[in-house]
Amino acid sequence: MATFLRPLSYQYPWLYNTISRLSSLVVGGEKKFRSLSLEGIKIDRDTKILDLCCGNGQTTQFLVEQSSQVTGLDASPTAIERAKNIVPDANYVEALAEKIPFCEEEFDLVHSSVALHEMETEQLKAILKEVYRVLKPDGIFAFIDLHKPTNILFWPSLTTFMWLFETETAWKLLETDLVNELKKVGFSDCQKRLYAGGSLQVIQAKK
Repeated sequence: MATFLRPLSYQYPWLYNTISRLSSLVVGGEKKFRSLSLEGIKIDRDTKILDLCCGNGQTTQFLVEQSSQVTGLDASPTAIERAKNIVPDANYVEALAEKIPFCEEEFDLVHSSVALHEMETEQLKAILKEVYRVLKPDGIFAFIDLHKPTNILFWPSLTTFMWLFETETAWKLLETDLVNELKKVGFSDCQKRLYAGGSLQVIQAKK
């Protein structure tokens, strides 16, 4: 069950943005945070990118700097409208992440930023299958999300954040081996890096 702060953070973009910027300071600021999952990936103007669960376009704005073929997908019509205003250079589609309305092998790169922890277990499995389906051969799924801290000093800040803003799905994700789930779908060469005392994980998985 989410606290009252969660819906407020979606209702008022300034609150969400403030939380996001403060949280990203632990890895060097918002721009660094948004680019962590893309490190080492070759992107040019023709790279077809799907920004999955794009929200208000927080990461989309960095993706369009590298590619002219960026599509943002989100289930929230409000988020899509905000993203269109903030990042007009991208294309957008309102849809569920577990029912991506694109053909097989459509994208070179699928990206997601701190969104998977909001999904129920079966929903998450369906999303991973859909991502695999829409990726081209050798395409990459790159994302950043929450992770169980490996440094005990980071537990208080993470648990406080989760109790204030997240639902039980976030707690479930801490116990989920995402690399294993990705391999079950068919992904190979799954690279995982931890940041912020292990409280953040970045995974790049190749189809």
